[in-house]
Amino acid sequence: MSAADREAIEAFKRDVIEPSMNALVILDFWAEWCGPCKQLTPVLEKVAAKYAGKGVKLAKINVDEQKVVAAQFRVQSIPTVYAVFQGQLVADLTQARTEGQLSQLLDQLLRQLPIEGADDALHQDIAPLVAMGEEVLEAGDADRAVSIFAQIAEMAPEDPAVIAGHARALIAAGRPEEAQAVLDAAPDDAAKDAGIARARAALALAAESDAGDDLGALRARVDGNPDDQEARFELAGALITGNRDLAADLLLGSIERDREWNEGAARKRLLTLFEAHGLEDKWVAAQRRRLSAVLFG
Repeated sequence: MSAADREAIEAFKRDVIEPSMNALVILDFWAEWCGPCKQLTPVLEKVAAKYAGKGVKLAKINVDEQKVVAAQFRVQSIPTVYAVFQGQLVADLTQARTEGQLSQLLDQLLRQLPIEGADDALHQDIAPLVAMGEEVLEAGDADRAVSIFAQIAEMAPEDPAVIAGHARALIAAGRPEEAQAVLDAAPDDAAKDAGIARARAALALAAESDAGDDLGALRARVDGNPDDQEARFELAGALITGNRDLAADLLLGSIERDREWNEGAARKRLLTLFEAHGLEDKWVAAQRRRLSAVLFG
């Protein structure tokens, strides 16, 4: 074995094998003359940077300069991309050529492998603080909850639980515009997070809550004519962030009278109310049973 080969093997151990003991290494075999390799490189670098906090690293092997390494992996064409963990090849990523495809495969691997990145460690560190913020918010001290979540956000600005809690606290404090800004700044991969969805639902309800000076008039209209669907709907909207029990009663009553009224508006608003409070909430579970009884009883 030549000195160059020995140096290549030592570099491979240092740059791939050792990091793979506690990280997932994306191993990219490439060459200067390879056009497809140059097209794929920015995609790999972007995805690797995106997943760095989750314990993913990128290592590049020039097949012309490190032929002995390429031969060990039996690389016959390039680009060839593998995933390596604890010194073992765990997946062939070669067919994934877009950011979305690579992200999907990495998500699958990270769910299966015992890898803890910096993001996971930070999430564990801030979990008690998030729980404290949620308790304060649940107790009704919205301003203090805003302060707590704002401080946590300085530590973990992209954590979905922090973003969601901060937004919901701002909504409860009567600051919906700021809540919207917090949600708009959330990273793209947090869009499907259940907590973020809950916060967006809460924001939608806040936009519909318009008690104002008409609350008494709306109550009078409903008391005078319980079948006034428009009045029931408007009163539910006015109460939905302050009296969820009465709002749910009004909406369920509307559905019972005519579930198709205004293209099912009452049912849609009730489902948004459920989402805003979290589908695992005991109150939501009880109200869902009531809704099922109305729809299927």
